[in-house]
Amino acid sequence: MALSAAQNQVDLAMSHEPKVATPLYEADEKVALARTNTSGSVARGHAPVEFEADLEGEEPTEEELATLPRVSGKIPWIAYTVAFVELCERFGYYGCSVVYTNFIQHPLPEGHPTGKDPSSEGQPGALGMGQRASTGIVLFNQFWSYVTPIAGAIIADEYLGRFNTIFIAIAFSIVGHILLIVSALPSVLASGKAIAPFILGVIVLGFGTGAFKANISPLIAEQYRQTKPRVVIEAKSGRRVISDPNITLSRIFLYFYMFINVGSLTGQIGMVYVEKYIGFWASYLLPTIMFCFCPLVLFFCRNMYYKSPPTGSLVIRAWKLLVLASKGKWSLNPVQTRKNLKSDRFWEDVKPSNLGDRKPGWMQFDDAWVDQVARGLRACSCFTWTPLYWVAYNQMNNNLVSQASTMTLNGVPNDVITNLNPISLVVFIPIVDNFLYPFLRKKNIKFTPIKRMAFGFMLASLAMVSATVIQYYIYNSTVCGKFMNGCEDAEGNKIRSPLNVWIQSVPYVFVGFSEIFTSVTGLEYAFTKAPKNMRSVVTSYWHFMSAFSNAIGQALVALAEDPLLVWNYLTAALLAFIGGILFWFHQRPTDKREDALNMLPDSNYVGRDRRHSVAEEERGERVYPSETEVKN
Repeated sequence: MALSAAQNQVDLAMSHEPKVATPLYEADEKVALARTNTSGSVARGHAPVEFEADLEGEEPTEEELATLPRVSGKIPWIAYTVAFVELCERFGYYGCSVVYTNFIQHPLPEGHPTGKDPSSEGQPGALGMGQRASTGIVLFNQFWSYVTPIAGAIIADEYLGRFNTIFIAIAFSIVGHILLIVSALPSVLASGKAIAPFILGVIVLGFGTGAFKANISPLIAEQYRQTKPRVVIEAKSGRRVISDPNITLSRIFLYFYMFINVGSLTGQIGMVYVEKYIGFWASYLLPTIMFCFCPLVLFFCRNMYYKSPPTGSLVIRAWKLLVLASKGKWSLNPVQTRKNLKSDRFWEDVKPSNLGDRKPGWMQFDDAWVDQVARGLRACSCFTWTPLYWVAYNQMNNNLVSQASTMTLNGVPNDVITNLNPISLVVFIPIVDNFLYPFLRKKNIKFTPIKRMAFGFMLASLAMVSATVIQYYIYNSTVCGKFMNGCEDAEGNKIRSPLNVWIQSVPYVFVGFSEIFTSVTGLEYAFTKAPKNMRSVVTSYWHFMSAFSNAIGQALVALAEDPLLVWNYLTAALLAFIGGILFWFHQRPTDKREDALNMLPDSNYVGRDRRHSVAEEERGERVYPSETEVKN
């Protein structure tokens, strides 16, 4: 209810567009730069804040924003080292999780104590718990991995900073990987007690993965230091263009996502063959070795990264701000309540400059930070629709893998087909970045983040429509009818549909293409719309919506078994389609204000190390210098 209200409460910040031609941004940046040079104002060991990139060129006027072509800035090379770290982490995570379904669902093959089955139509397995159990545990793993980013975000933003929190996450992940290896040892499988270390490994690895997720994408994006559009002279053509940081950040997230999928692709393809021909213990060991490159790269590059310091209890302050703004706005009349919550005065009335002497002691920020919190809440309201997208996306992590095991494989492991998803991303991302997006900009077609995300919903729906059709024909292709899973002939051999498994390329490619527009853009949107000192928190909310989709998926587990699988895929298709329609109509007002949101002035309230800021606030001291102090 609170979030539903909050998504209607941020209109003021977006309806009052800043006067673009004023020098406010430059003044804010000078204050922040002076703050960086103030003794003790940045946590020890953190790189200095660099604002020089924003001070090159001129601020665009409203006419220039509407008429001048927009170009990308240069991606800093250090960002690619962060992308490589993410590649190694994804290799580790997906290299293990891709074999979860077979490990849980299918029994240990006779005569193969490691779980391998190298025969052409053999099926690797270990625990033999069935499809519903495998679907349930895989969904729990996904849910847990996307809930834990909240804890990682709070630890990073308030206590330790992003960089240090990533190292803690890595430590948890290594322990989780080791537990998975233990669960797959032949002696442990033979004892019948493998489920305990396996589940514990899933839980520990999931926590490490979540804390890592919340912080790695903000870390790579903040290596690019320009924050506002600037009018510059293009070197090659000599024409005046707008250097748009949002285009640059979009490119950074595109290639970051490509590195993610290179890691997941190599991990998944490699480990399904290792699982089939060597055993599960090796398919858990090799990703662990690859994962160990993460701390090595981060450690050797530690002095070259821009690292945001922790900033104290900003989540609590943002919540108090929302509560204060909501005070007196609720009514027994829902129409009046909605009118109050959408009032132009909602956020204006709680700005420090308007409260004056009535300002509470915890309000240690400026007016600009109030606007940024309002913008961040609008981003969160946008993300609230995404669980309906993720319900469709998650089918490829469990049910589509099981669907493949009922089709003609011709020696291909049933869980190798899922790699068509990252393959499609690796292929399409450079095409989208180098051809599609530049073409749309050249034609002055504003393919804004909201439009991109809505388009991704539709592609995910089409993917599930194709999966529905495939499942229908599977059910009608053999004497097993609607009971293909576990169907055997008189000799005990598994009966498979004559349909070739590669027809699954249709849903996998559609899902992959949809990720470029919904998933990549969601990470970009979380970073660009959050207050600078709450980026991990807003990013964690984006990930939490994926966890919520797994809760919905748990409710649909009853459909994840014969003879109801057609209805399972059809339900996912309808949820994605309806979700995309509702998402677009609800977010159209935000879409129209995209430039205004991006041009909000920067807040001088950047925050400080918690151990300093809390003590100073208790003494009634300021946590950032005034403009007068900066000028002096």
